[in-house]
Amino acid sequence: MSIIRKAEAACSKCGAKNETTIYRSINTADNPELKQKVRDGSLFLWRCSSCGQTNLARYETLYHDPEKKVMIWLLPEGLEVSEAQMQSISLHAKAIGDYTLRRTDDAGSLMEKVLIFDAGLDDIVIEMCKFVTRMELISKAGDKDRAEKISRAAFHFYSVTGEDESAVLTLTYPDPDAGKITGVNIGWNVYEDCMGILSRNPGIRPGDGFQKIDAAWLESRIR
Repeated sequence: MSIIRKAEAACSKCGAKNETTIYRSINTADNPELKQKVRDGSLFLWRCSSCGQTNLARYETLYHDPEKKVMIWLLPEGLEVSEAQMQSISLHAKAIGDYTLRRTDDAGSLMEKVLIFDAGLDDIVIEMCKFVTRMELISKAGDKDRAEKISRAAFHFYSVTGEDESAVLTLTYPDPDAGKITGVNIGWNVYEDCMGILSRNPGIRPGDGFQKIDAAWLESRIR
């Protein structure tokens, strides 16, 4: 079940103390309305009653989607949970089904993981798609400075539209020339090619437990 608590937080603008709601665990079967709030990020925002400033709440939570068989542990940097606690939940997830277990360190990464799994996609394959797309954009950059900026840019999954072979995946990244977040579309064939690479190289996939799957993790496995 979802575990919901009240907590006190200071406004980032005026410093006023506010009572806020935090979600120590989120079960989408018990509280399906919380899924959309995770997907759009509103679950982690609160408004100061004194000055109206919108603040980002920073806390640990365990997201559990029994239908998708996914558990994602949001554990911001600086916040710790015991290895015994993490191992206990990992064993519980294994006992109740073939769960995908993930760990993230910020709300944005949690949002992205939920979008990926809700779309029925594999987040490791998506990371491979990001890597391939980044390399292609670098090869077409035209100059060294732009190529370097693209190599450091954070790519994110945004959406998938269409079905079967006609499906199109949209990734976003901060375009160094446009000075804004830009979308880049990739065909379903790219996803299938990346899925094929991973199937031929099973050692790339992670072991048991809550794994942090991101660009740094993938590059550590393929280089």
